Amino acid sequence: MAEKRLDELNALSERPDFWDDPEQARKLMSERQKLETGIQTVLDLEQEASDSVELIELAEGDEDMLGDVAASLKKAAARAEKAELEALLSGEADGNDCYMNINAGAGGTESQDWASMLRRMYVRWAEKAGYTVEEVESHEGDEAGIKSATLLIKGDNAYGWLKAEQGVHRLVRISPFDSSARRHTSFASCAVSPVIDETIEVDINPSDVRTDTYRASGKGGQHVNKTDSAVRLTHEPTGIVAACQSGRSQHQNRDKAWEMLRSRLYEMELQKRQQAVKDSHDSKTDIGWGHQIRSYVLQPYQLIKDLRTNHETSDTNGVLDGDLTPFLSAALSHALGDLTED
Repeated sequence: MAEKRLDELNALSERPDFWDDPEQARKLMSERQKLETGIQTVLDLEQEASDSVELIELAEGDEDMLGDVAASLKKAAARAEKAELEALLSGEADGNDCYMNINAGAGGTESQDWASMLRRMYVRWAEKAGYTVEEVESHEGDEAGIKSATLLIKGDNAYGWLKAEQGVHRLVRISPFDSSARRHTSFASCAVSPVIDETIEVDINPSDVRTDTYRASGKGGQHVNKTDSAVRLTHEPTGIVAACQSGRSQHQNRDKAWEMLRSRLYEMELQKRQQAVKDSHDSKTDIGWGHQIRSYVLQPYQLIKDLRTNHETSDTNGVLDGDLTPFLSAALSHALGDLTED
């Protein structure tokens, strides 16, 4: 099926009028590139498997050579698993960049510090995955951490990998802010939406959107802090808010905020069409008990557990340092299982 679609795209690209619609042409070229990469990966893995069989026959009795073949097969298996998971990223916007909005829950400094830890975790994961990260907006905590932050994560399949991170994340630890060293539970939420291109239309009635300007805080230099350059848009029918303060001018921030607002409204509609609206609704309810998707326990024992897939690990430091891929992979596989059952 993939080869047939690739043949169709190759035939289309040879037509004289192919570039008459540049946006559509770029979209088709991107699809062709993904198919070519996927097919080549399968061919490479098949060749490695065939070569390994021959080497095993030649290596009879040679423990060193057998060890090398086993190591090669292990790497090939990991590549095959990754390719299989990436093949699941075939949703309408899975290949797009994405916005990630992180909000501290109730609990003041504790939750604000936890929100900051989550921001660092996702930034580290994105950097390890070869993605680029831009902080679009942030509000620092009163004493530590952040009240909220919005990240723009750019890279192939960024939205597809991160969309399942939408929900509430719960932390249990000995508080560094408690002089009595008591254990505290903190909550923070993540919302993820795809960056949409101009080929996707999202109709928004301007009269439904309230615009507020304010003085930016945090990074951006003295100029940002001296003018009301930051822009916050509120879509009143849904309550969705998009804010930007990273630009140097109010005009730049307004354009970026509108882009984010369209993105989040599209995400809402996309989830409805995919019959996956439940997680979206859960992530917009109170940030607290009963709505969490993952639990991070640092005291009295160390365990991170996803409450949807039951995937867990005791390597809490590794996960908080960005080693998230096993959890993301489990979420993709879990979503595939749900679709199969349906």
